[in-house]
Amino acid sequence: QVQLVESGGGLVQAGDSLTLSCAASGGTFTNYAMGWFRQAPGKEREFVGRIASRSIIKRYGDSVKGRFTISRDDAKNTVYLQMNNLKPEDTAVYYCAADTNPANTYSYNNAVSYEDWGQGTQVTVSS
Repeated sequence: QVQLVESGGGLVQAGDSLTLSCAASGGTFTNYAMGWFRQAPGKEREFVGRIASRSIIKRYGDSVKGRFTISRDDAKNTVYLQMNNLKPEDTAVYYCAADTNPANTYSYNNAVSYEDWGQGTQVTVSS
C-alpha cells in the first residue's frame, strides 16, 4: 500500500497560480501512474490529470487543459500539479491517487483505477 500526503493548497485569487505536491511512501513509486482528482461540495469527484510512470504520457480533464500541468520527480517520490490562471470553479478538495495495479483495465479518468488515495488538500479561489 502506498501512503500519499498532499500539500500546497490554500486561498488564492482568480488568475493566480498554485502548485500542489503529493509525497508518496511505500511501494515502488517509479512503477506507478499517478493521478489528481478534485471534489467540490455537492459534486462528484472529478478527474484532473494523470501522469504515467516515467512521465511518458500525461492526460488532463477538459476543464483544466491548458491551465494545469502535472509532473513527477521520481527521485523525490513526489508528483506535482501546477495550476495556472485559477478560476473560482476550481475551488475543491484536491486528491492525489496512485494506480498501482498493472492489470488495471479501467479508464485513466475513472477513480476506480486508483488503489491508494491521499487525504486531500483544500484549494479555494476567490473572485
